[in-house]
Amino acid sequence: MGRRVELARSAGFCYGVRRAVELVQQAARSEADCVMLGPVIHNGQVIARLADEGVSVIGSPEEAAAGQTVLIRSHGEGPETYRALEERGAVVLDATCPNVKRIHEIVADAEKRGRQPVIIGARDHPEVTAIAGWCSHPVVLEGPEDFADWLDRSPEHRNIPLTMVSQTTSTREIWDGCTEKAKKECTNAEIFDTICGATAKRQREAQELALRNEVMLVIGDPRSSNTRRLAELCEPLCRKVLRVETAKDLDRDSLRAAASIGITAGASTPAWIIKEVYDKMSEENMEIEESFAELLEKSIKTLNTGDKVTGVVVNITPTEIQVDLGTKHAGYIPVSELTDDPNAKVEDLVKVGDEIETYVMRVNDQEGVVTLSKKRLDTMKSWEDIEQAKEDKTPVEGVVTEENKGGIVVSVKGVRVFVPASQSGLPRNAPMSELVKKNVRLRITEVNRARHRVVGSIRAVQYEERAAAAEKVWAEIEEGKHYTGVVKSLTSYGAFVDIGGVDGMVHISELSWSRIKHPSEVVSVGDTVDVYVISFDPEKKKISLGMKDHGEDPWAKFISTYGIGDVANVKVVKLMTFGAFAEIVPGVDGLIHISQIADHRIEKPGDVLSEGQKVDAKIIDIDTENKKVSLSIRALLEDARYEEPEEGEEPDEAGESSEE
Repeated sequence: MGRRVELARSAGFCYGVRRAVELVQQAARSEADCVMLGPVIHNGQVIARLADEGVSVIGSPEEAAAGQTVLIRSHGEGPETYRALEERGAVVLDATCPNVKRIHEIVADAEKRGRQPVIIGARDHPEVTAIAGWCSHPVVLEGPEDFADWLDRSPEHRNIPLTMVSQTTSTREIWDGCTEKAKKECTNAEIFDTICGATAKRQREAQELALRNEVMLVIGDPRSSNTRRLAELCEPLCRKVLRVETAKDLDRDSLRAAASIGITAGASTPAWIIKEVYDKMSEENMEIEESFAELLEKSIKTLNTGDKVTGVVVNITPTEIQVDLGTKHAGYIPVSELTDDPNAKVEDLVKVGDEIETYVMRVNDQEGVVTLSKKRLDTMKSWEDIEQAKEDKTPVEGVVTEENKGGIVVSVKGVRVFVPASQSGLPRNAPMSELVKKNVRLRITEVNRARHRVVGSIRAVQYEERAAAAEKVWAEIEEGKHYTGVVKSLTSYGAFVDIGGVDGMVHISELSWSRIKHPSEVVSVGDTVDVYVISFDPEKKKISLGMKDHGEDPWAKFISTYGIGDVANVKVVKLMTFGAFAEIVPGVDGLIHISQIADHRIEKPGDVLSEGQKVDAKIIDIDTENKKVSLSIRALLEDARYEEPEEGEEPDEAGESSEE
């Protein structure tokens, strides 16, 4: 009876290790005198093969010869190593993993800013040693307990600015334990999650396999820390975990009784070692899952035009982005195939170490080169998203790019969507041009991919959003509640204000304490105003709003400022047949009776006064109960005549003039 064998999808070389091995192999093939500064990876089998190709290992920069090519392995090195190699005249071939290089930059920058770098990882691991070399006073802690001890030994560490990074191959459990401790106890901790995504994925897949299989095989060199970590993570979850360096280490008796076997491999385990294990199991008449064989052939996979592929950005140049696809091909994305946005900057879109999904444009198997396009894949996905949005009736967002015959064109994820004028959401006959370059929300109403035709409606979304907003307003409205609204239209008797899906009316008398003839004296269409609810009728859907500040009583202001006999400079606001009303303070008018306008008889107030005119008037009466004020211009004229006698006259004691 065959046994089921399942291989983790992320088993074997990670992109950083593959890149390092390929670099040293290319150097060897170019007949350069090439050495590795320390083993390029922790795998004795790979190092032995490289030795057969003429690549040896040196233990320190001092062993390098002038002109010799020295490979810096994926774990990286500190700046002192680079300086030492430069002084010896060596040529540096830097294979440092981009993820590790980013950590070097983080800790160096942190120290420049006066922060304390804290590295979570194994103290003796080459990657950690290299990271520590990029700062003067690093702190290396191996886990939550070590972190807690460090804080307890020196309580002042809780208050200093910390910058935390992780060894890329650390476990999520260790990292989370340390960051939780920092968040609880440290007052100024800056945290960078630098665990490699590939490492985390590999560990997660291994644990999932361990849960559903009777035996787990972990393939890799025992000196590899990430291989050891995989075994440690699987052991609590699986009855039997076997560590295997090569196919020779397979124990037939250990596998014979197992109905299901899971296999994972460390990041430093090459595909050919995994293949040897596969072949050995095949000889044992085991049932191998199809996915296992597919994954083993991944490194020699043939790509085809139109394929969707996922890779990791390994280098960025002014003209292209280099992508590791995990195959024998070198992938390149021309900058012109990265995005449709002419204003976008490459450095803002992708960074070394990013995982990126692309579309295969051309394959050159002879040269082993694949031309990729992110832009085309995004367009394909955009069509799928738009079709799904139509089916689900989900609104989408886009930018209006142009005014077209009968409507406008909106770019939604790079796809042109036509919106007829009747669905633009603008009033009839309004110019479509005012929407150009604006962000809009719309509903997709028609999709025909074959004809590259998509139709949408902005109006439909506006209607739904306004209906939802109106429902919310009516559910929460109450007298006195304030809203920030927008003036939608003006009439002779007031202004209509949109308070969020519902229009309310501010009567002309509620716009201002001052007497006005038309709302346009106070507000304009489009103004943002603060209003409050005076009254509302949910059945008739009517809302009465106010803008005047009722907390400020104009009558109280008038009483505190003026009294009977005082003179005020007033503004004539309305002429009547019986007199003129004049504003004393905003909100308080006084009546100048026709008999008090002049010191002689007049036919009508307009003979002397005009609306808007400012004049001095004397307050001759205040009716506090009815809040009415009587004014007189005539009294001031008489007072002036009384106080200024004609030439040759002097006032007598009774206030009357007499001749000498």
